[in-house]
Amino acid sequence: MSISFTHRHILEDRMGGYEPSPNANHLTVVRRPVIFSTLAHAGHEAAVAEALSLVEDVVVRSVSPSDWLVVSQSASAATISASLATIPGLSFAEQSDGQVLMALSGPDVRTILAKCVAVDLHADMFAEGQSAPMMICRVAGNLARTGADAFEIIVPRSHAAYVFDELRDAGREFAMTRGFGD
Repeated sequence: MSISFTHRHILEDRMGGYEPSPNANHLTVVRRPVIFSTLAHAGHEAAVAEALSLVEDVVVRSVSPSDWLVVSQSASAATISASLATIPGLSFAEQSDGQVLMALSGPDVRTILAKCVAVDLHADMFAEGQSAPMMICRVAGNLARTGADAFEIIVPRSHAAYVFDELRDAGREFAMTRGFGD
């Protein structure tokens, strides 16, 4: 007898009634991102940082001077794992099932996020491409600026529903829509 399992996202139940056409302010939940936690061995930080910047189809998110999240929405975990395995002085672990990736975009995204983070998100202080670990809705996560009016949040799966609800409430006055992305 064969048993078939269907992947069900942790936020599936919270998406009921979401709008199929996004408004200007929109919260996207990425269904199946690939996320690796990486750590450079002592004395290898600079070489590992440079090598990570060369890995294709990933975005590297800073956690600390020797610790990064490697994120992809297009490459497979096996492909990324194979690339990371070639980097001397690097330890890594896949975290895809333990983390949730959400993207916020729109003209009011900074105002919405200001209700959830205690960081100045002005472009002069938190530039495009910059990321940092921080408390997001009182949950430890990672925030990255991906565009002028776009941010990505990574939070532990166990707290994703809470953060999602808080972000939804924060965006309510701006008619923020929500939905799944690829």
